[in-house]
Amino acid sequence: MAAVCEAPGRRAATGCFFEVGRREIGSSSSRASSRGISGSEGLIMRMNQYGQLGGHGGCVNTVSFSPAGDLLVSGSDDTHIILWDWLAKAKRLSYPSGHEENVLHALVVPFTDDSTIVTSAADGQVRLGQLKQGGEVTTRQIGEHGDRVHKVALKQGSPHILYSCGDDGLFDLRSESPTKLFTCYSFSDRSRRVRLNTVAIGPQNPNYFSVGGSDEYVRLHDFRRINLDASSDLNLPVDTFCPKHLLMGGKVHITGIAYSYSREILVSYNDDLVYLFQNNMGIGPNPESAQPDDLDKLEELQAYSGHRNSRTIKGVSFFGPNDEYVVSGSDCGNVFIWRKKGGKLMRMMRGDKNVVNCIEPHPQFPFLATSGIDKTIKIWTPASNKVIPLPKHADQIIACNDRGREIDASRAGATRGPDVLMQVLRLHREQSEFDTEHEPSAPDFAGGGGESFFIGLGGGSRNRRSKSDPRECIMT
Repeated sequence: MAAVCEAPGRRAATGCFFEVGRREIGSSSSRASSRGISGSEGLIMRMNQYGQLGGHGGCVNTVSFSPAGDLLVSGSDDTHIILWDWLAKAKRLSYPSGHEENVLHALVVPFTDDSTIVTSAADGQVRLGQLKQGGEVTTRQIGEHGDRVHKVALKQGSPHILYSCGDDGLFDLRSESPTKLFTCYSFSDRSRRVRLNTVAIGPQNPNYFSVGGSDEYVRLHDFRRINLDASSDLNLPVDTFCPKHLLMGGKVHITGIAYSYSREILVSYNDDLVYLFQNNMGIGPNPESAQPDDLDKLEELQAYSGHRNSRTIKGVSFFGPNDEYVVSGSDCGNVFIWRKKGGKLMRMMRGDKNVVNCIEPHPQFPFLATSGIDKTIKIWTPASNKVIPLPKHADQIIACNDRGREIDASRAGATRGPDVLMQVLRLHREQSEFDTEHEPSAPDFAGGGGESFFIGLGGGSRNRRSKSDPRECIMT
């Protein structure tokens, strides 16, 4: 069960005001003071819903802030892209993406004056949208996979280094002629393809990037060591990462990867937990050849628990100016925020009537954008005039999430006997009754009243493929 934050009021109140005091007496620079305040528990414990952004006709699969943070871009099952002035809670621009199926990821390309948006979708395309004067938008295809493209990755601060990953491998989209870098295969069975769900580029050296997908291993690659003759498909990573208890288990897959500025790797596993790897915790290029003695020496990982990641592909992220926190969505419809050091659960915020999939931190300030099965985006800011504790039913939510994970684990690879079926039915009934009892009302999803915290900012129907995939957004 997740560690729960107890008696947060005093600690949360002191951190923020201590930083203000240091700045007033001149013992801290304005930049250091600003970062200290933004990462204080005082603000985290006052995170509240600032507002909702409604405009999509299907579940919202992606939300991303522009590099400056004043705009937000979103994509949906309705295949449209919307650019938001999120502070004003207003739609600035909406356009058809050109995709034929669900948009899965969208990013504003840096150094383009917010005029270029790259998107990927379930139709296998990667497309570029160009915003022109007068509201005109043109789109064109810049890459094509053989199946779904779950994620695109841009090097921070660069409009030129762009990768896309999907069920059929990883592509380099830096040139007019996209290059397939490799198809990922299982270490234990070279005939079994690993479908990639996520890619993340190292923040300090863009030659390094990590991918994760339909097995248990994070693969760290060095672009300089990749054989660009994609026909060989023999490109091994320079290192791999996996929790010790999941090694060679074959029962989990990776849905999200994030880097911290200190090169830590955060990984979210389907129907398991979120884990934090230091960059020296790898097990080598090929886990199958690792020595048992070396595996026994693997360090215990910091884990983050309490949520549930089973029904969809969920992202994960660091939060705070110095990556002080970890954030994730959950099948229970809540946003979870943990303290990175120690894994203590700080906040649990109702973000969706069904499932929260996307968590996007603001690039400068302690704000969040989240989305999921609902057709709306939620914006979170430290706007509450008081410290907000965990909900009174937090223990029940966590217990329900844990029980669902245990039931799924017990039936994995086994025939569903009457006892297991009864457990599943009982769990679904309890979850349904619990959701009905705690269904958020309109005021619950509205911004909190009272005193507010303000920081000025500068300068439809779903298309289905012929082959269904349980990782898709809409649940069956």
